[in-house]
Amino acid sequence: MTPARSLPHEAHADRRTASRAAFARARRLIPGGVNSPARAFGGVGGEPIFFARADGQRLTDIDGTTYLDYIGSWGPMILGHRHPRVVAAIEAALQTGTSYGAPTEAESRLAELIIDAVPSIEKVRMVSSGTEAAMSAVRLARGFTGRDKLIKFAGNYHGHADALLVAAGSSAATLGVPNSPGVTAGAAQDTIVLEYNEPSQLEATFRAQGNTIAAVVMEPVVGNMGLVAPTREFLETARRLTQAHGALLVFDEVMTGFRLSLGGAQQLLGITPDLTTLGKIVGGGLPLGAYGGRGDVMDHVLPAGKVFQAGTLSGNPLAVAAGTATLLELRDHPPYAQLERHGSALEAGFRVAAAAAGLTVWIARVGSMMTMFFQRGDEAVPVMGWQTASRSDTGRYAAFFWGMIDRGIYLPCSQYEALFFSSMHTDDDIDATIAAAADVLKGMARA
Repeated sequence: MTPARSLPHEAHADRRTASRAAFARARRLIPGGVNSPARAFGGVGGEPIFFARADGQRLTDIDGTTYLDYIGSWGPMILGHRHPRVVAAIEAALQTGTSYGAPTEAESRLAELIIDAVPSIEKVRMVSSGTEAAMSAVRLARGFTGRDKLIKFAGNYHGHADALLVAAGSSAATLGVPNSPGVTAGAAQDTIVLEYNEPSQLEATFRAQGNTIAAVVMEPVVGNMGLVAPTREFLETARRLTQAHGALLVFDEVMTGFRLSLGGAQQLLGITPDLTTLGKIVGGGLPLGAYGGRGDVMDHVLPAGKVFQAGTLSGNPLAVAAGTATLLELRDHPPYAQLERHGSALEAGFRVAAAAAGLTVWIARVGSMMTMFFQRGDEAVPVMGWQTASRSDTGRYAAFFWGMIDRGIYLPCSQYEALFFSSMHTDDDIDATIAAAADVLKGMARA
């Protein structure tokens, strides 16, 4: 396979002269030229595209090229960009203030919407990011149980808090640094890393260390090593063992919350955790996260209890307004049947296109999240965890990515990120995406 650095897309770089200049400037000012490594195009080669505008299901770059958007700001834009109800809510909130450092009734309204929607949540605390939500949930689990050890799963990403940045997915996997410099041995020593979808490993670990484990932290549907769906046995084992040993089950629903159903993956799958972390959609595209769960557990958070967590911008009025408008729209006009129909069509179309091109792929999808894993053998191997995901042909994915870019389709810039689409995507958009994929895959097979 041709390495990503010499892919034909470089011949078309003159279409993105403004982006090239913007990236050169950014690299002089910002480490690596980006404010989050997932944006760096490290998994596909070349330079990132800089954008000027987003509308509905489309993005327009600073060179004036418009793309169908299949990342949706990495998940939040389930209603599409600049949804009228969300924009109106932000504008109204802006007229009364951007931050008070004091309680508002709007925070309670959003809390009510979250509690009504998510099965596990009886009380909720708002923060400013998914990372902060995960970090706070872990501290709470340790404070509530009086135990130190955590179980997480290889390829699951829970933000960049030290204890959780071990065998992480997302951009850590893409860039080959799943264990970051600066994370001390002490910070990681109580984190036990197991393979996703391996219930026997959970059984063995709880037999050996069950009375020391505070929590099992997991993505109930993984989006951070590409889309990986859980087996029923795996989820039920995690729930049974945590209950039997007095540990907490923590679902990271930063990606899946409100996307796979109004109640998230836990509602779709019928498994109720003790704590849930939220982000992305809950803020309607603005910086907001949340963690919540059983009332008796949440009452250990200061000032009700003694587990410390605070934040100047927690419950920020603009983010709360955007999140409230988004959840109301999802409640009042549920898009989930349409999203499933479009997801099914996109999955089937990609599958047929890959088969016609004679390329080996494993396609995983749940609702409006999907990944096509490119593989090297003649027969597709199910991707059930990091061991199988990490054997993907990332060079082939890079070729696919740039081929789709040249046809106006903006996909995740890594094999190890799930794609997302919105309620604004139309039947014609899905058909156009399938046709573009078929053309690109056919060309890859000839190369």
